[in-house]
Amino acid sequence: MAGWLDWLMGQRNKSADQAKERLKLVLINDRTDLSPAQMEQLKNDLLAVIERYIAIDPARVHITMSQEGREHRLLADIPLKPAPRKR
Repeated sequence: MAGWLDWLMGQRNKSADQAKERLKLVLINDRTDLSPAQMEQLKNDLLAVIERYIAIDPARVHITMSQEGREHRLLADIPLKPAPRKR
């Protein structure tokens, strides 16, 4: 029983976190006047520019928006691929 309850509570926390993140995006999109399609294009453009200079793993990229007071931030967690060793 305890395992099931832990799983259920974990699911609720995960769902609540996802809902909270979606709400943040909606609020930030409203304030920045960017549609979800424009936000996705912004992400793709950023990754394309970074990939010109550094090998990255696009499948593991995580981009979020945050707000601290009146300041909005675009946060990007972009895992880098190891550079080949020069001989």
